[in-house]
Amino acid sequence: MASTDASADDTLDLHLPEEFGALFRKGEERNLPAGAETPRAGDDLLDRVVDWGPADTPAGTFHLVPVRVEQDVPFVTRWMNDPAVAAFWELTGPQSVTEGHVRAQLAGDGRSVPCVGVLEGVPMSYWEIYRADLDPLARYCPVRPHDTGLHLLIGDVADRGQGIGTTLIRTVTDLVLARRPACTRVLAEPDVRNTASVAAFLGAGFRFAAEVDLPAKRAALMIRARTSRELP
Repeated sequence: MASTDASADDTLDLHLPEEFGALFRKGEERNLPAGAETPRAGDDLLDRVVDWGPADTPAGTFHLVPVRVEQDVPFVTRWMNDPAVAAFWELTGPQSVTEGHVRAQLAGDGRSVPCVGVLEGVPMSYWEIYRADLDPLARYCPVRPHDTGLHLLIGDVADRGQGIGTTLIRTVTDLVLARRPACTRVLAEPDVRNTASVAAFLGAGFRFAAEVDLPAKRAALMIRARTSRELP
């Protein structure tokens, strides 16, 4: 699945929300005198994914952990070179390819956060949580302020085809809606050829909204809207 994150070559000409300005101002505060407020590690435009914490699932305790390059990129690289993953992510090659993809997000403004999914203490999936309203995706389909997008892959073959993907998509979507009160919808745009991914999103409560022609693929736009019982 080719990423549509904002570290790609094209960027959106959008009016950024006040939170972006606040984050930028915090960055400049690094040069303020001793005692002045400094930015906290993990600041992003997604209500601090680093603080979302673990969640209980039928498959065990699951935790989204922002990627630590030296520790995590080697096994994420191995996953990216699995032919079943490579067909949709297009990040095959040496570790430097995956590392460059991850570092571009980590060096950005916080609108996309790459994470490792840890199930029962074992890293087993890779996720990108991103602001769909600040992503090039917004050029190709209607988005709403604070819409949050998901990219994911399940790393090992043994964890696929067991319903784990559906369980974790539902869990992460619940986390997004619980931790991001301004977000009313979670979006995904898997390749239409990736029928297993589309089925997993459907099983997790998403609806198929449309087929969308993106620069690198024809995507199935999947949407899960916040329900009345999930209102903050």
